[in-house]
Amino acid sequence: MTAERRPAAPFAWIAALAFASGFPFGLVNEALPVYLRSRGADLVDVGLVAAATFPWTFKFLWAPILDRTGTRKQWIAGCLLLMALVIPLIARVDPSQHRQLFFALIILAVMLSATQDIAIDAFTIQATPRPQLGLANSVRIGAYRVAMLVSGGALIWLAGRGGWPVAFTTATVVTALLAAAALLLPGAGQVRPPSGQSLWLPLRSLLTRPGVAWVLSFALLFKLGDAAMDPMTRPFWVDRGFSLEEIGAVLTTGRMVATVTGAVLGGYLTSRWGMRTALWSLGLLQAVSNLGYWAAAAVTPSKALMIAAALFENFSGGMGTAAFVAYLMSVCEPRFAATQYALLSALLALTRAVVGPIAGSLTERFGYAAFFLFTFVLALPGFALLPFLSRAAPPPDDLSATAR
Repeated sequence: MTAERRPAAPFAWIAALAFASGFPFGLVNEALPVYLRSRGADLVDVGLVAAATFPWTFKFLWAPILDRTGTRKQWIAGCLLLMALVIPLIARVDPSQHRQLFFALIILAVMLSATQDIAIDAFTIQATPRPQLGLANSVRIGAYRVAMLVSGGALIWLAGRGGWPVAFTTATVVTALLAAAALLLPGAGQVRPPSGQSLWLPLRSLLTRPGVAWVLSFALLFKLGDAAMDPMTRPFWVDRGFSLEEIGAVLTTGRMVATVTGAVLGGYLTSRWGMRTALWSLGLLQAVSNLGYWAAAAVTPSKALMIAAALFENFSGGMGTAAFVAYLMSVCEPRFAATQYALLSALLALTRAVVGPIAGSLTERFGYAAFFLFTFVLALPGFALLPFLSRAAPPPDDLSATAR
């Protein structure tokens, strides 16, 4: 039976795989910045965590290998197993004494996570009928954020209650269980490129498409404001007096719930309104939400205002991400799903890897309020590209037919 005739099973696995993808992302981007700042690291080192995530940016370089060798199950389970071995090593290294080794281990963990993400994204694209991509991405983003709630909020809360060794041990156990679960992954009708076909054909097929420069520029800029602001939000909470328990149980948990809610609503609205309308309206809401952090930093410190700003930003970000990811998937050809989506999603990761270290330096120099206001400005250029996206000729079964 084809994936189109039995969507329930693929959707259940899409949710499970999104959790496996989101767990290491949350560990690196949610827990580690709080871990470093709580141990006295400066904002530049906290920003360097974002720079250490560059394998998420360049994963398209080895994505063709996954299209040609092994199965999605083998790649996903293998990467998760190796991550379960790397996480305890990160916990054992003192970043103040062995800074280079600490960041090298983070890079290795991200490399493994990026590789499994290639296989997970390809599975999702091949298992999901195109008209259901909006709903599928609501499921994906929801499960992804639940995973970040566990690897971010729950682990930070555990660190506050029992210490960071307990948190890292829990992360290791969860990752090992995910690896075991991945061994049960069903097939998704994987289509391999013909033997003898150029390894780089998937990239050439995308990059030579008419108007593709608009798509690539849009993928690079649409989430720029969020990518710049995100690395500085965790040290902002620490510096404003939130305890680890408060960050884990209130801020991180509340943000994840807000993001899941926004993602579900964003996926529904994308299906109802069409791709272009959703990108305009949900993207604008996403940009405006950065001003909440600016307001929280500009006035007398208020935990209530900071929590409200965080919830609004994540709710809006979830809505914008649902439309954004659905659009990126809609321009991928199923036979080249792993490579083409890896390239497009890498552009988003590139913005984060580049602006992360810069964000730390700018915040050290100008303060949180000025920097958060600047991130709102950074969110605007992507909208100038929206009118030109229709010039990129998509695959014949693209979702653009439903766009209004």
